[in-house]
Amino acid sequence: MKKNLNRLIVKGGVLSPSELKYICETAEAWGLKTISFGSRQDVVLSKKIEEEDISKFDKLQIIKAEDVGTGNIVSSYVSADIMPNTPWLTSDRYLYILEQFRFQPKLKVNITDPKQRLVPLFTGHLNFIASEHEDYWYLYIRLPEWRNAVMYPALIYSWDLDKIVLAIETILKEEPETVETIFDLVSDAVDTNNRTVDKPLDVPFYPFPYYEGMNRIGDKYWLGLYWRNNKYDVAFLKAMCELCAENKIGKISITPWKSFIVKGIPVKAKLQWEKFLGKFGINVRHSMLELNWHLPVGNKDALSLKKYLVLNFDKNDISTYGLTFAITESLVSEHYFTSIVIEKNNQIEGLEDIELRETYNLLYAKNFDPNSRDYVMHVQDIDKVELSGVLMELSKLYFEQLGQEREEEKESEMSKEKAEEVVFQCQDCLTIYNEEYGDVTQHILPNTPFDSLPKNYECSLCEAPKDNFEKKILVR
Repeated sequence: MKKNLNRLIVKGGVLSPSELKYICETAEAWGLKTISFGSRQDVVLSKKIEEEDISKFDKLQIIKAEDVGTGNIVSSYVSADIMPNTPWLTSDRYLYILEQFRFQPKLKVNITDPKQRLVPLFTGHLNFIASEHEDYWYLYIRLPEWRNAVMYPALIYSWDLDKIVLAIETILKEEPETVETIFDLVSDAVDTNNRTVDKPLDVPFYPFPYYEGMNRIGDKYWLGLYWRNNKYDVAFLKAMCELCAENKIGKISITPWKSFIVKGIPVKAKLQWEKFLGKFGINVRHSMLELNWHLPVGNKDALSLKKYLVLNFDKNDISTYGLTFAITESLVSEHYFTSIVIEKNNQIEGLEDIELRETYNLLYAKNFDPNSRDYVMHVQDIDKVELSGVLMELSKLYFEQLGQEREEEKESEMSKEKAEEVVFQCQDCLTIYNEEYGDVTQHILPNTPFDSLPKNYECSLCEAPKDNFEKKILVR
């Protein structure tokens, strides 16, 4: 059974050692010996805290147990510098952007790099995804009542992200039904430095990464820690924070997988850290079979089911490298970042007092890509004992088709005659005007020919005149 617990908001999943130590000390004051991490990079408390106790600690952003609708900011800061990344999106850039948010968003906000696979791109209400243009972001909007995410018709400037979020939250009372309405209302409300969308978002496919243990990148190490019960001992965490301070490590990053990563461990301190982990008996080499699961926090039934399935995978020597799994009781209200969903069917209304067998549905993401947002129903209403066998079949299917569709797409493209695309490029700042997308920043509709643009048309970025644009032919 899922329990609603108090959550501590951690902006972007980024903490300083002193902040985490303060959280641990506060947890101890509340009589807690452990804390947990949530799938939106927040801290989850293992028991409900009374209102009078919460009010004593005003430094912390504490969400009441019953307030399940409060949003927060998720970011892929945790993957910066240690996994594939967009070149301009550095750790420092994340921190500067997160610092702009002086308010607590009501909506769920994701700020992510499309080239990493540790943090989901589309699980928020407002999903900012880095473009190839430095300091510009795609925005995919999925308001709480919307079923699908829709692209905002302009690229957002890094230093406007907070203004855009606040403006969208402000106009929600007008119940906008389309992204075009949102764009018009936001444009009227705030002055922004939008840029024209000149090409669709490209999200490359990478298998799910191994994120645990001590790993070297350049002249530093990073350490990923995962505990299978998601109950992190506060005494251990406090001691770790003190070691971070001793090694001049400034940040600790929470992952969406109920774990955390410490980056920037000096090479000369590696032995010191290994001794420290050994002293506390910390295992840092769990099987990938255990690391790639999304479970609701505090749900003992889900944890038990995961253990049962992992044990069966292990007995049958099944590889799940690159795959991710989620256990849930409902797919309707959630948007997952996972390859395979194990959905437990709800009890039939009116028959709650009758003991019925538990049944499950299995769904998988198109191409097993967790960012596809398109799930296929594989089987329905199967018993627990059947789950392992069907999941093993899906695992084999994944490896059989891994890369196959992409190769077929590549061959299909190569067999076609190369298509030419005409665009118009500003000679000063190299901004592209693509007739297919138009220029929504200046109310130019899609499919508007360049020759039909008004004579006073200017570059949306540097305000160069229309005659400063030069025709280019791109081969794609």
